[in-house]
Amino acid sequence: MWVWNPLARRGFLAGGLAVTAAGVCGVPAAAVRRPGVAAPSISSTSDWGAREASGAIEVLDSAPDKIVVHHTATPNSEDTSQEQAFALAQQVQEYHMDSNGWVDTGQNFTNSRGGYLLEGRHQSLAALESGSQHVVGAHAGEQNSVSLGIENEGTYSQAEVPAALWESLVELCSYMVGQYGIGAGEIYGHRDFMSTACPGDVLYARLPELREAVAAAVGGVAVDPVVWPLVRGGSRGPVVSALQWLLRSGGAEVPVDGVFDARTGRATAGVRGGSASCFATRVAEPDVFGGRDWARLAPVVSGGSGAAVRAVQVLLTWRGFAVGEQGRFDRRTASSVREFQASVGVAVSGVVDEGTWLRLLAR
Repeated sequence: MWVWNPLARRGFLAGGLAVTAAGVCGVPAAAVRRPGVAAPSISSTSDWGAREASGAIEVLDSAPDKIVVHHTATPNSEDTSQEQAFALAQQVQEYHMDSNGWVDTGQNFTNSRGGYLLEGRHQSLAALESGSQHVVGAHAGEQNSVSLGIENEGTYSQAEVPAALWESLVELCSYMVGQYGIGAGEIYGHRDFMSTACPGDVLYARLPELREAVAAAVGGVAVDPVVWPLVRGGSRGPVVSALQWLLRSGGAEVPVDGVFDARTGRATAGVRGGSASCFATRVAEPDVFGGRDWARLAPVVSGGSGAAVRAVQVLLTWRGFAVGEQGRFDRRTASSVREFQASVGVAVSGVVDEGTWLRLLAR
């Protein structure tokens, strides 16, 4: 399981009672709970007529440390009634259980276009109300054990986010942050962890605004995290060139032309870590690459020569640093790596590790 890279800076909130919870994989996680954040109205699984889960629901005696925002990628219905919200929740559960083979709905909570909030996976509401337990979902790959998933009804690739949905999303995230002591800056999009366009460009672009709104609601501050970039069909530039060099370092036969075409997309298929599909996406997204799949692809580089070194050099040049002989990790390249590391505040080692790749690639 992944614990998000510490270089993804947290937004720290002021005041409150410090509570230490057992972290995942032996890593301790500190939480600062902020009681007093109003609980929004959330319909339980029994309220909307959920089926029983087909297997055991995993409940951890620890708090999640982040929130992951999704969209359902369903039509932007003009029916904003509670009945529509209930029907959507039933459809999502049916698909997740019968098509995906999951034991229950994948996400912890659902937010409708009419602003109705619903419990998604069974027991998520009770766990949230406790502020000390977490239900493991199936919404964001290896982040499931440390994150809360919110599915927002609709498709926000181009459409604007309805005011009612936005208001309820702010309320729910604020309550989650207050209950668990999650940093207000620890609100992410699905694409930050997996190769998917979810939660759509429009909703994703509003995540900094969401973090600020949540921070204001709980009386704190938010710092936007450093995240992996998303590239997709038609993307161009040095990030795509670096991706192509990294694919070549893994044996793929792709041109290095800085254009994310179908051939480049197909070459990424073996790197992706599991399905990233939203509820309504019946097929995978072969024309996108991002999230933690970058970390799977990029090796630690500390010397030698080859395609991975070329990827490092492409990104250093893009960042304004000089490099030496193309394809060789020579003194000039190593020196520029150290200069870059110092400029972004990471450990100055001259080694291109995961944290350095993250900073080199981040936009």
